Amino acid sequence: KVPLEQLFISGYLVSFFRGSVGINDKKILEHPFGRDDGSGGSFGHGTRKWNPRMAPYISAKRKGIHITNLTRTARFLSEACDLVFDAASRGKHFLIVGTKDKAADSVASAAIRARCHYVNKKWLGGMSTNWSTTETRLQKFRDLRVRAEMGQLSRLPKRDAAILKRQLSHFQTYLGGIKYMTGLPDIVIIIDQQEEYTALRECVTLGIPTICLIDTNCDPDLADIPIPANDDAIASIRLILNKL
Repeated sequence: KVPLEQLFISGYLVSFFRGSVGINDKKILEHPFGRDDGSGGSFGHGTRKWNPRMAPYISAKRKGIHITNLTRTARFLSEACDLVFDAASRGKHFLIVGTKDKAADSVASAAIRARCHYVNKKWLGGMSTNWSTTETRLQKFRDLRVRAEMGQLSRLPKRDAAILKRQLSHFQTYLGGIKYMTGLPDIVIIIDQQEEYTALRECVTLGIPTICLIDTNCDPDLADIPIPANDDAIASIRLILNKL
């Protein structure tokens, strides 16, 4: 019997990239989590930047770069998928957080397809831990959207209308992905633990379970389910999110 991890790596990953970049792209097929520059997405950060707690998730060191163990990636991704499936079947609510440029589009696309909430521009401090303030902002956002849709803003003095339109644009940028949230999420999926540390700490404080994409410079102990993989490669991020 072929182990799940082997099937996942040799089958799913390769077939995914065959469809997205072409079967003849040898570099991508050799390194299924390929970076944009053609190097492997299993590549982590430089050995000087690594977190020793990531040692169990690293398979080798090559030219000063740590290599992520893709077998462990497959194992933890499978566990994460089981958790997501079970939680979704029970009507739980998800939030995906990934604000860096390389992750933003993939985060929004995956969240919209899955009909879950997302933050892909900037995590506003206290967004979860100070939920009452976030609720107030969301209500103002909803009210402004209704007024704009009804054409009320166009009937205001130009100065007042301009102020409200700027406010609406600000809300759309930073709260657009959570405009339908009515309470705290049940599970948060985080892309790049380092970049989203504030969001992660808020989840830890509130006891909200997290699924984190972790690179070799991250702390796996801070995530309920860590998924070791390259968190800088667009293809790697997209693949993880699509699978989840």
